[in-house]
Amino acid sequence: MTELEFKLEKFEGPLDLLLHLIDKNKVDIYDIPISLITEQYMEYLEHMKEEEYDMDTMSEFLVMASTLLDIKCRMLLPKEKNEEGEEIDPRTELVQRLLEYKIYKYASLELRDMRVDASHALFKNSSMPEEVLNMEIPIDYEKLVGDTTLKKLNSIFDELMKRQEDKIDPVRSKFGTIEKEEIDTEAKVQYIREFARGRERFSFRELLENAGSKAEIIVSFLCILEMMKNGEISAVQSDIDSDIDIVVNEIADDSVTAADSGEEEG
Repeated sequence: MTELEFKLEKFEGPLDLLLHLIDKNKVDIYDIPISLITEQYMEYLEHMKEEEYDMDTMSEFLVMASTLLDIKCRMLLPKEKNEEGEEIDPRTELVQRLLEYKIYKYASLELRDMRVDASHALFKNSSMPEEVLNMEIPIDYEKLVGDTTLKKLNSIFDELMKRQEDKIDPVRSKFGTIEKEEIDTEAKVQYIREFARGRERFSFRELLENAGSKAEIIVSFLCILEMMKNGEISAVQSDIDSDIDIVVNEIADDSVTAADSGEEEG
């Protein structure tokens, strides 16, 4: 194997060294040849003994060396499996750490380049002469107006207004707001009873003469049907083109009168 030459000062830590070895050997970071990388890493530690390093720095490299040796041993043993029955790769955690370190490393290099570029930039404060700041450009109204006449301005105004009218939807613009009309059914029934009191027979048209809306007519018709169902009134029609007459049933009229008198006494 070709002997490796190291410049120890360029590696900022064990992960930095591992990335260098991976790049130098041109191997896939997701499929690290752990035996080769461990051997070269241990060779680097031998070179470190010749230099004077503080204990903190040496301890970091030694911890990584023990991690590599542990992974190498686990690679030689039968594959472990997780709960799903999938094989566990002992290198997974190391790969994840290397990827995270690589992201932060390149981000720091990018920030360093930006700082260097910024150090070469000089900024000049605003020094606009006061005469320029306070200068007012005179307006030549004749040049501004040109050959525009009042007739042309009126024509332009009409054209703009026409464009505005063309934007209006002729259908939707005529839409109104439908308001809900509240009609008390019980009050309408009571009104019909009061209207029928003292009458033996009256027309449906006569009943609706004072109706204020279509909704009130519909509710009145429904109330008539309900009162017919209860036997209070009956509806008769001599022929198909004649008015509908409402006949007050005597029994129903007596019961309604009794009910009303009971309510008054109560």
